[in-house]
Amino acid sequence: MAAADFDQLVRQASHLVSSGRWDEAEPVWLEVRKLQPQHPQALFSLGVLALKRGDTSSACDLLRAARAVTPQDLVLLMTLATACRELPDPAAEREAIEAALAVDAYFLPALLAKGSWAERNGTALEAVLIYTNVLKVAPQKALWPESLRAQLEHALALVNRHSENYGAHLEQRLAAARRNLPPALADRWREAAAILSGRSRPFHSESNQLYVPRLPALPFFDRADFPWVAALEARTDVIRAELESMLQSELARFDPYIARKPGEPVNQWQELNHSKRWSVLHLWRGGAPVQEHLDRCPETARALAQLPAADIPGHGPNAVFSALAPHTHIPPHNGESNARLVAHLPLIVPAGCRFRVGFEERRWTVGEVLLFDDTIEHEAFNDSGELRVVLIFDVWNPLLTSAERDMVREMTIAAREFRA
Repeated sequence: MAAADFDQLVRQASHLVSSGRWDEAEPVWLEVRKLQPQHPQALFSLGVLALKRGDTSSACDLLRAARAVTPQDLVLLMTLATACRELPDPAAEREAIEAALAVDAYFLPALLAKGSWAERNGTALEAVLIYTNVLKVAPQKALWPESLRAQLEHALALVNRHSENYGAHLEQRLAAARRNLPPALADRWREAAAILSGRSRPFHSESNQLYVPRLPALPFFDRADFPWVAALEARTDVIRAELESMLQSELARFDPYIARKPGEPVNQWQELNHSKRWSVLHLWRGGAPVQEHLDRCPETARALAQLPAADIPGHGPNAVFSALAPHTHIPPHNGESNARLVAHLPLIVPAGCRFRVGFEERRWTVGEVLLFDDTIEHEAFNDSGELRVVLIFDVWNPLLTSAERDMVREMTIAAREFRA
C-alpha cells in the first residue's frame, strides 16, 4: 500500500474514533496494525476498545505494546494505569502512574490517581499526604477542570476530614496543658494546633503600603493595655445617640466604602463596589477632618480628639461610622500599614455579627473596643436581619517608639515626593 493510502486509512480510523464510532473504527485500526504491527495509535485505540469491552488482559497487552513505542505519552500511561486497575494488578497500576509522574511531576490526573491508589492499597495517611500536595498544585477551585472536579472534591473532602479528626485529637490531648497558660498564650497554642492539623494556615502581616519589618503580627491587642480605652468606652451612649440621629436624618451622607473607578480592578470587592451594603460616614479622612460631619457629632468629635491618632500625612488619622447592612459579608482583605492599629467601638450590634482577624474570630460587644492589626487578613459578617454599625478609627501601633513614628511620617512624605 502506498504511503498516502496508509495515511488516509489512519485518518479514517481517527475520524471514526473522534466521532464516537468506536465499533466502526476497530476493523480500520486492525487493518492499520496488519500493515504496521507497532503503529502506536492503532495499538492504543485497540487497547481502549478492549478495555471498553471488559477484556482488560488484552487491553493491558496492547497498551504496553503502545508504550514500548511511545513511552512518554501521558494519556497512554494513564489509560494503562486504568486497565491495570481493572485487571486488577495494583503493582502494575502504580508503576504506570509513577511513569506518568516521571514525565510530568505536576500532572494532575496522575497525582489524583496516585492518591486513589493509596486509598485502595496503602494507608489513609498516605492518601491524605498525596491529596494535600495535589490540592497545593491544583488551580483555585473555581478553575478546576470539569473532568477532574469530582476527584478534586473527593480529595478535598478527605483532607478536610483528616484535618478535623487530627484537630480534635490535638484539642483533646493538649487541653490540660493549655489550661496552664494565660489566655493570650493559650490562643497562640490553639492556633498552632490548628496550623499543625491543617485546619488553618499561618497569617502574616501584608501591608498594602508601608510595611514596618520586625513587628510581631498580633491579630488582636488587649484593650486593657491602652489607657485611653476606658474613657472612650464611657462615652458610648452619647456617641451612639449622635450616630442614631445621623442615621435618621443624614443617611444620604453615608457613602459606599468601596468605590473603585471605572477600569480599576475590583477583585474581591465586586459585590460591594459602589454599594451601600457597606457604607461609611467619614469623620476624618486621610488626615483631614470632615468638619461638617464632626460639627453634627460634637461628642464624637471630642472623644476622637482625645485619642492617640496615627497622624500620618496624607493617610491618617481616619475615623468613620461604618454601617454593614443585613446579610452582608466583607470579604477577606488586608490593610495599609502595620505602623497603625485599627480600633472598633461597637455601637449597634445585632445578634449574628462576627469578625475574624487571621485565625481568631471575635464578636462585637456594644461599648467594648476591639483593637487589631488590619494588615493581617480579616473579614466581617452581618448574618442578622438588622444594621450593624461601629465607630472605626486608627491609632499608632504601640510597639513603635516616638522616633519610629517620626520615621513613618518621613517615609510617607518621601514616597509621596518621589511619586509626584
